[in-house]
Amino acid sequence: IMATVAVIDYGMGNLHSIEKALKTASPNATVIVTADKNTILSADHVVFPGVGAIRDCMAALQKTGLDDIIKQVAQNKPLLGICLGMQALLQHSDENNGVTCLGIIPGNVIKFPSGTYDEQGNAIKIPHMGWNEVNYTNKNPLFNDIAQNERFYFVHGYHASEVGEEHTSATTNYPDPFPCALMWKNIVAVQFHPEKSQHAGLQLLRNFLKWDGTAESNGHA
Repeated sequence: IMATVAVIDYGMGNLHSIEKALKTASPNATVIVTADKNTILSADHVVFPGVGAIRDCMAALQKTGLDDIIKQVAQNKPLLGICLGMQALLQHSDENNGVTCLGIIPGNVIKFPSGTYDEQGNAIKIPHMGWNEVNYTNKNPLFNDIAQNERFYFVHGYHASEVGEEHTSATTNYPDPFPCALMWKNIVAVQFHPEKSQHAGLQLLRNFLKWDGTAESNGHA
């Protein structure tokens, strides 16, 4: 079956790298970068990427009506939120003096505390930028055939909080653990950038495209 995957284009961020990574991960898949509502709703899988500030992201989604489309997709289709896309799925972000997000997944987004030091006594830089280990805590089809503590590429100054252990699939330490992968029904979301994470990132995207959106399916269908 030729799977179609829609990458939501709401006018923010360079979507070429995620498009290219999806095509590399699954050469048989049809990858469509689109703002067209019907195309998004008819795709088999949907990717919701994001970079930049949450205020601009939410404003762009509301202006285009794509906020409602994402809520529709979230009801029944395999959906992958990436970076700011993951944060936008939560209820509220402290960024930009506080922004109401899509409210699809319970939880909030908070800033990394400043004036924090790692075990060696070095000041923690914000934003959190670069490669870091991902520690899987719950079964998530995204992590099939990916080693525990595999490194992925991060760029962010805010992180998810209060999402609940049962919806936290993985954590990363900076310096304290924060949720870096979430799973909620047919939705998976990651704070890191799989499209910039080389081999492990491509495996994660391949796993997503194999997943049918059910908790029972472990992606080996």
